Amino acid sequence: MKIRNMIITMACVLLLSGLASAAPVTVDIQQITHGPRHHFFGYIGHVRTIPWNASGRYILALRTDFQERMPGAKDAADVMLIDTQNNYTAEKIEESRGWNFQQGTMFYWNPDVAETQFFFNDRDPETGKVFCVLYDISTRKRVKEYRFEDTPVGNSGVMQGGGHFMAINYARLARLRPVTGYPDAWDWTEGVVHPFDDGIFKVNIKTGEKTLIASYAQIAAKLRPSRPDVDQRALFINHTLCNRDDDRVYFFARGDFRQPDKINHPFTMNTYGGALTLHEQHIGGHPEWAEGHHMLGNVDGAQAVYDTDTKKVVGALGDRKIFPNPEGDIALSPDGTWFVNGNKRGDKIYYTFYRMADGLVVKGGPMEIGEFRKGELRIDPGPDWNREGNAILVPGLGDDGTRQLFVLRLKGMDE
Repeated sequence: MKIRNMIITMACVLLLSGLASAAPVTVDIQQITHGPRHHFFGYIGHVRTIPWNASGRYILALRTDFQERMPGAKDAADVMLIDTQNNYTAEKIEESRGWNFQQGTMFYWNPDVAETQFFFNDRDPETGKVFCVLYDISTRKRVKEYRFEDTPVGNSGVMQGGGHFMAINYARLARLRPVTGYPDAWDWTEGVVHPFDDGIFKVNIKTGEKTLIASYAQIAAKLRPSRPDVDQRALFINHTLCNRDDDRVYFFARGDFRQPDKINHPFTMNTYGGALTLHEQHIGGHPEWAEGHHMLGNVDGAQAVYDTDTKKVVGALGDRKIFPNPEGDIALSPDGTWFVNGNKRGDKIYYTFYRMADGLVVKGGPMEIGEFRKGELRIDPGPDWNREGNAILVPGLGDDGTRQLFVLRLKGMDE
């Protein structure tokens, strides 16, 4: 459905929500992993980050023995394959030393071979250098490792149509914002505020060829007119999000992120490089691509539709009663039919499902998160859609206090 047809005025949303309230759509919650060990996926389901493989039989997850501290260089997480056709039995198939609790290991099924192949990040235990792995579950082997000795980077966002992935320096992130990096990884940029040889790389999946498409030096040059203090701020990059047409990347350039005057500016650029553009309008920390060059995010407390071409807000989804916290983690279903917002209230996470065609609202949750509300070990909402667009995978705490995975399924959609 075209995004211009999705933009509904406030009055229409209220009317349609009232008319649709009688629709028999409910949310069923099922815990699919169990303790005593911890299971999690890690990343948000924006940009079609889907835990399920093409047929929907298998779900990817990480497993650890701890959740009370950040991982160190020697802490490997188990890479797990969960069989949905065998009572959600979890099988360990690999290990990763490139992971954290907020983003996991950047799992992504290879769009070209989504039934059997997926990406995850790892690091060499001897050198500490980060790299990306392409793994095939049919052979239980690593198909390819994307190792770059001069600039060791990991996957930060696969193009939704396949062919390439974006890559960044997770060792630099570990220094500048530990929650998103891999602590004690090898960093060739230490002591360099705006390196010319680091930034966003584009990697060809088949050939392994790597191209730097935006450097920190270029990003700093764009920031300097409005932020002359950038010369004293070491920059890092988060969330390289490729749109559904695979012609544009949205990302954040950040610096001194824990300081009141932090640098936290969104950028777009072409996926082949060029057209590096600073956006003055901030649309929340975890935005999502809709159709074309439109994005969904938070603007002045509204779940806004933002046009990255015109740099203008062009609409909104629902109202503030429907989305009390549009800054929560958000994701649009693979076919664009449903939108979900997950937000925290105290020690619980609540999910709001919103049908794009008519504004139907369905509430799901709550999920318990206990003490893991803030900080480096926090449990974020992180909703991840399945391929059919009728269920999401989410994190939470089990009754025993362990970190586990749950499926929230929309029921009655066809009635």
